[in-house]
Amino acid sequence: MSNPVVSIAVRPLVEYVFRGGDLDLGSFRTAQALVEGTRAHQQVQREYDEGDEKEVYVSAEIPCGDLLFAVDGRCDGLLREADGTLTVDEIKSTSGDLALIAEDTYPVHWAQAKCYAYIVAKDRGLAQMNVQLTYVQLPSGEQKRFRQTASFAELEAFVQEVVRSYAPFAKMLRDHRQARDRSVAELAFPFPAYRAGQRMLAGAVYKTIAEKVNLFAKAPTGIGKTISTTFPAVKAMGEGHLQHLFYLTARTITRTAAEEAFALMESRGLHLHAVTITAKEKVCLQDEMSCRKEDCPFADGFYDRINAAVLDILSRETRITRQVIERYSWKHTVCPFEFSLELAYAADAVICDYNYVFDPRVSLKRLFAEQKNRTALLVDEAHNLVDRGREMYSAVLEKAGFLALQRAYKGVNAGVHRAAKAVNGYFIALRKTMEGPHRVDRDKPEDLLALLEEFILQAEPELASPGPAAANPEDRELLLQAYFNAQAFVRIGKLYDERYVTYAEDSPKDVRVKMFCLDPSYLLREARKGYRSSVFFSATLSPLPYYRDMLGAGPEDYTVTIPSPFSREQLDVQIHPLSTRYRDREQTKDALAQLLRRVVAERPPGNYLFFFPSYAYMNLIYEAFAADVPEGVRLLVQRGEMSEAEREAFLAAFEAGREDTLVGFAVMGGIFSEGIDLVGDRLTGVAVVGVGLPQIGLERDIIKEYFQAQGKDGFDYAYVYPGMNKVLQAGGRLIRSEKDQGVLLLVDDRYRQLHYARLLPEEWS
Repeated sequence: MSNPVVSIAVRPLVEYVFRGGDLDLGSFRTAQALVEGTRAHQQVQREYDEGDEKEVYVSAEIPCGDLLFAVDGRCDGLLREADGTLTVDEIKSTSGDLALIAEDTYPVHWAQAKCYAYIVAKDRGLAQMNVQLTYVQLPSGEQKRFRQTASFAELEAFVQEVVRSYAPFAKMLRDHRQARDRSVAELAFPFPAYRAGQRMLAGAVYKTIAEKVNLFAKAPTGIGKTISTTFPAVKAMGEGHLQHLFYLTARTITRTAAEEAFALMESRGLHLHAVTITAKEKVCLQDEMSCRKEDCPFADGFYDRINAAVLDILSRETRITRQVIERYSWKHTVCPFEFSLELAYAADAVICDYNYVFDPRVSLKRLFAEQKNRTALLVDEAHNLVDRGREMYSAVLEKAGFLALQRAYKGVNAGVHRAAKAVNGYFIALRKTMEGPHRVDRDKPEDLLALLEEFILQAEPELASPGPAAANPEDRELLLQAYFNAQAFVRIGKLYDERYVTYAEDSPKDVRVKMFCLDPSYLLREARKGYRSSVFFSATLSPLPYYRDMLGAGPEDYTVTIPSPFSREQLDVQIHPLSTRYRDREQTKDALAQLLRRVVAERPPGNYLFFFPSYAYMNLIYEAFAADVPEGVRLLVQRGEMSEAEREAFLAAFEAGREDTLVGFAVMGGIFSEGIDLVGDRLTGVAVVGVGLPQIGLERDIIKEYFQAQGKDGFDYAYVYPGMNKVLQAGGRLIRSEKDQGVLLLVDDRYRQLHYARLLPEEWS
């Protein structure tokens, strides 16, 4: 039998072997953030002689023990010298000071160039090669070069040592994947039988992955969507269609459901690495979060220890949850958040927020094309991705920070002072031209973007300097935050097209400019380009044509609607035509409070959730209800800011078999209206007050006008569909299993209108 093949590009190979040093995200060190810049490459390559080659693809097979490494890459330049020898040229760019770069500053860059040189020498039968590093300072274009000459024997010995250093990790992955595929082949569906609708959904997911297309699935609450999507994806992995899958969620509670699904399959014999990524602020092990190595032992020397930590945890664990990551972080003294990102590149399954795939400011950028081709995206509660997409592809900038920088850096750094003053001046001029509190423009703010580019160029050397030149650390932190905000704004500016507007807001406190993405569909489609398949699923992906449109479906993509497995007899739906419009709320509040009291008073003891479109309206009705609470009724109220412990305590109060009645007041679209399971007697009644329409405002009106101009119903796109989705989510909390029963109150006179009634599920009719 031939040796197992390990396919890997030169760059990730040498980065794994040679990376070292500190994790220092709290400061800015440009010299350590050298990247391959297109401008720098083109500038240097234009200077090549006629016989020189550029962007040369190279590949070689390198045996190592019982493995065969298939290594490839693309070297920037292959230069022909006057004496007939060849030189590999590796180009790197930096905005830092070239004087800070010595020949031995970056061993990883020499390693990359030497690997290319070895492959070229082997392919062409050369006895020796020249190896050159070309560093380019941007924007000046100044260049600095280092050159070495090595024999073929020296290059071969070097590359073999690199491969040997990587081999333990490669062997671990090989052995794991062989065990994984054997376990998947024997894995059966982890329940005695499929629920109604589960087999249909699972089959659609598997077919989607096998055929390399995308799926938009409307699947009712309670059928078990998580296992119905993860199980077929795992089976596709075992059959060679996939190497990785991402389970993407918007909420922590749905992440837990995914973890439980993988745990269930593991209990049935599955052997698979499933990693959960938790937000940095939640998983930080320090009392006060600071990523400076001086403040954090988990950042100091992080890259010196991370390879051992990754090898250790992947050799010993399969379900790599937050708690497991924290345990190994303490063991190896590594930052748990960055540790989880490193694990994501090697894991079979990754459970994380939408951001890590779709957000251009956060996404896992080291996923190479060949990895994406063998990766599927499972997008849970996909209805949330529309507004999240708008948020991810929009950017805001405010005046106040630049005024503060202008003052802080006067007499300290002339370049930063001048650039911050120019941006602040832009906002001053903008304020003078505004005739009201808002101004909306279709065009990209080119002048502001140009000023921000200059600000970035002036800020980078200051931030890259060894010590703060500013008067105090607070000024440096202010500069760092403004730098990141400017970078984000410029990055979004590169995405700006006819789907955007720019609007300005003037208030007594500040002036802000926002590049607002009205239609995220194109960018969502671009973000998932290269992945084998994407599966978008939700109980409330309704109306489906709207969500296909807004999530960027193509004509070849599949759609499936799974019928509800529950009988109509389980649900007592009552429509109460009381006006909940803003102008009528004060007049109808007493009638509404009396209606809700009557519902709980006339029924046996149980648990109820009353959902409202806003906190203000919820509190208004809560006060009216609480003024005359029926005997034996206990009240709970959702607050705007609740810790995880408070959220858990709120849900834990909904106990089955209680002798009194519990009524929880909550908001639609909030943490208690989606993704929670209160099965059986834990929830016996739900009231949805209103039709969930977002509050009328500038952004929603801009969205309405945009889609109206596109020939669509702008009011539906901006208000009705997002609002009714919240209604469906809130009402969907009630029936979660075949045994659940309860009463659902829909309180609003608009539910009698055909336009709204047709958006309700058939089983609510």
